[in-house]
Amino acid sequence: MEIQTLGALSVRENGVSIAPTAPKPRQVLALLALHADQVVPVAMLIEELWGSTPPRSARTTLQTYVLQLRELIAEALTHGENERCTAKDILVTLPGGYRLETRGGTVDYREFERRAGGGYRAMDAEDFTGAARRLADALSLWTGPALTDVQAGSQIEMECKRLEEARLCALDQRIEADLRLGRHRELLSELTVLVNQYRMHESLHGQFMLALHRSGRRGEALNVYQRLRTTLVSELGLEPSAALSRLQRSILMSHPETAVPAGAAAAGAAPGTRLVARAN
Repeated sequence: MEIQTLGALSVRENGVSIAPTAPKPRQVLALLALHADQVVPVAMLIEELWGSTPPRSARTTLQTYVLQLRELIAEALTHGENERCTAKDILVTLPGGYRLETRGGTVDYREFERRAGGGYRAMDAEDFTGAARRLADALSLWTGPALTDVQAGSQIEMECKRLEEARLCALDQRIEADLRLGRHRELLSELTVLVNQYRMHESLHGQFMLALHRSGRRGEALNVYQRLRTTLVSELGLEPSAALSRLQRSILMSHPETAVPAGAAAAGAAPGTRLVARAN
């Protein structure tokens, strides 16, 4: 089985799509895919589909959706050679829930985590060339927001936020590696877009400030800080972190080479404020 969630939902068996078009069965498959090879409790599926006020028929209706998914799986299995398993072997009923079996197939978010992990280890070893390459390779698996074409309830929304935070972390470290390699000019256009998209993400702003200053655009770097400060104060009632303020003072003193590393700009941040990626 091949599962893709880092963009539009795609679940294929023997190369054949088993993703339904109807919104709620698609939700069920998406949540199972996000927990592939793990038991997803019936209660979690019901909460995803109907929130805190499920209908009395919720369990029966969920069983209907599972049957619809198994019909799609059964059709896909007919395209395989010497396929001995059944749809019930792939979408398994277990006490209290269901499990989607990948049988050693590919799951894109797990591959992303594997590649990103290699990038983080390279960063720790100060192999910035390797880190930039590995993290870029991990980020290439993303084709858009996670499960962008799936109607999301509370469970899928929570998982998508977790995946987006993981993507931003990998992006932050890839940019940091590029800065360490002196690629500040090449980063300017990308960072221009990112700081407009994530208006309160301090680390990205710190990286943009450093890239601008190292490109001889000190005034613009200081303007980036002021815009961020205005946004944080007006929308959250917070000042920029101490680390980012030190970076600003370093730029004011025209010593970019001794500035706080951009990736550390949010190191002392409070959870939910400094590293939260708030898009417009």
